[in-house]
Amino acid sequence: MARPLRIEYPGAFYHVTSRGNEQKDVFKSHKDREKFLSYLESASERYGAAIHAWCLMSNHYHLLLETPSGNLSQIMRHINGAYTTYFNIKRKRAGHLFQGRYKAILVEADAYAAELSRYIHLNPVRAGMVARPEEYRWSSYQGYLGQIQAPEWLKRYLILGSFDRNVTVAEHKYRSFVEDLLTRDYDSPLKGVVASTVLGSRGFVEEITGSHLKGTSFDRSVPAVRKLTTRPMLEEIVTNVNTLLGEGEEFRRSVSIYCCQKFSGAKLKEIGAYFGISDAAVSQTSRRLVLKAEQDREIRRLLDRIEEQMKRVRS
Repeated sequence: MARPLRIEYPGAFYHVTSRGNEQKDVFKSHKDREKFLSYLESASERYGAAIHAWCLMSNHYHLLLETPSGNLSQIMRHINGAYTTYFNIKRKRAGHLFQGRYKAILVEADAYAAELSRYIHLNPVRAGMVARPEEYRWSSYQGYLGQIQAPEWLKRYLILGSFDRNVTVAEHKYRSFVEDLLTRDYDSPLKGVVASTVLGSRGFVEEITGSHLKGTSFDRSVPAVRKLTTRPMLEEIVTNVNTLLGEGEEFRRSVSIYCCQKFSGAKLKEIGAYFGISDAAVSQTSRRLVLKAEQDREIRRLLDRIEEQMKRVRS
């Protein structure tokens, strides 16, 4: 199994999940869940973990947490390690409780924190365990609504504050925000994760790549590192095309659009916004250039040369 990439820095936000080995239950009683929550509390006290949302299912859990000290690995060793020791001693067993390493997605909090908290709080509804999220005891949702006294270690105000400055008003608005998805299908916000590692805008992904991966000692054999560090930015691609081509401006623009679609990993909408055209126009421009290349050997040779240059940029 490929090793997960861990990008850690002060102030990072993560969506963390961990599943039971062989999909087996890791929470078998109320006592188990209460014990796990006690480790979230001690992680907050000892290591500064800021827990923004949580949900304990039967064979896995979800956390939305922030690491002010940039110590995700230390926090998770404490949570999973301490709980595994408790679980094994209680049930006279040995060995791993969780399946492999936990999964941690680095998150652009401003854009995704509220959306991910909603996704986490709706987990029991999606699983058919309850009809409404407030009926489920083992998540932070009741605390978000003010139905119960939220523990001090639950940092709900960052998300609630995005709805209103008044806490009571924010609680009502947040409830409406969550309930908006109760009666309709919706896509998981995690579908937008890049390289199984980062969830955020293209600018956020590029910032993380530039600040924490390029020129560092991260092992490039890790697939996520290769994928993140080999995605040239749109500006890089356009600069390379302009340097290589002495042709007219319209042709350079077409080649730039084609190469951006092929090599950047950006969505059509993002490429279109960069060039001031629609996403459909991006596809049409690329298709027209490919057709020209099929009919004109000189254009084909130019594209081959540019594509070879793009590959060198990515290596």
